[in-house]
Amino acid sequence: MSQIDRILDGSLALFFQAGIKSVTMDDIAKHLAISKKTIYQFFTDKNELVVALVTRKIEEDKCQMEEIMAEDLNVIEQLLKMEQCAEEILSRANPILMHDMQKYHPGAWDVFQQFKSGIMIGMLENLMNKGKEQGFIRPEINVKVLARMRVNQVEMGFNSNIFPIAEFSPWTVQSQLMDHFNYGICTLEGYKLLEKYKNLVKHE
Repeated sequence: MSQIDRILDGSLALFFQAGIKSVTMDDIAKHLAISKKTIYQFFTDKNELVVALVTRKIEEDKCQMEEIMAEDLNVIEQLLKMEQCAEEILSRANPILMHDMQKYHPGAWDVFQQFKSGIMIGMLENLMNKGKEQGFIRPEINVKVLARMRVNQVEMGFNSNIFPIAEFSPWTVQSQLMDHFNYGICTLEGYKLLEKYKNLVKHE
């Protein structure tokens, strides 16, 4: 593992635990048992580190989603695989992280927003169009509207003003939103298939 990757991995672990604002470069250096000088060899400041981290994570998520999209599966299986992929990511996420990135690191937030509007929405539109052809997604839905709604639901689920952290588990919120979306776009055949796959997962 390169030193840059080691710094990014260590930073991510701390950010997931405590959010971005409360973690200092001193904290990162101490966590990794290296000097701050070593970190500054690669990143001029914390903001540059955060942008690099978000860029790397987005590229990883993009590759994972593209692999799912390329598989020879029906659209219901692909939706559930996307859900499993999201669960893995969101189960570790701290809602404070999203808030801190938006408020204190606008460059990193812009990278995230570009990914959301340029990649995630497009993939979801393609997935729903494919589902229409397969007869599993309702033909009357407007995929452009629903794709934008779904992608922005994820961000809303992390809004602590709507879902206070003390009252709501982030993953429970995201899981409910995903189920609401998945069942809402399905035809009767799609609904039956969704139930079948979800029951198989439960019994694994």
